[in-house]
Amino acid sequence: MDELKPRIHDEANGLDYILAGDYYIPAIKLPVVDDRPIGKWGRMHRAYLAETNPLLLNHLILIGKLHSYLADLNEQARDHCQLIIKQMASAGGVTEDLKRRSQWEWIKAMNSIVSQAEEIIRNELIYT
Repeated sequence: MDELKPRIHDEANGLDYILAGDYYIPAIKLPVVDDRPIGKWGRMHRAYLAETNPLLLNHLILIGKLHSYLADLNEQARDHCQLIIKQMASAGGVTEDLKRRSQWEWIKAMNSIVSQAEEIIRNELIYT
């Protein structure tokens, strides 16, 4: 019987195989793990993709890019939301002075601003 090669390449599918005992096992490497959090915005966009565009969701899963795609989107949405909140607070006169004078008024104003900013993010980045 002929000696088995320790490593072979299959031209039909483009995969390399490694000899393990009497069997050839595909030499597949897992993608590099991206440990950034997906966060609130990434989870919301993933649910949106699952409902409205499952083909794109499956494609991202199969090529191993879903996690980095969602993490990038989460960072972009978070940064944009913080910028919108700062701009709306300064335009609306919600300052540290108001916080010192009337904490409840400051809380009401900031909650309103945060809600408006999150709605903008949902419409511009998440549900598109």
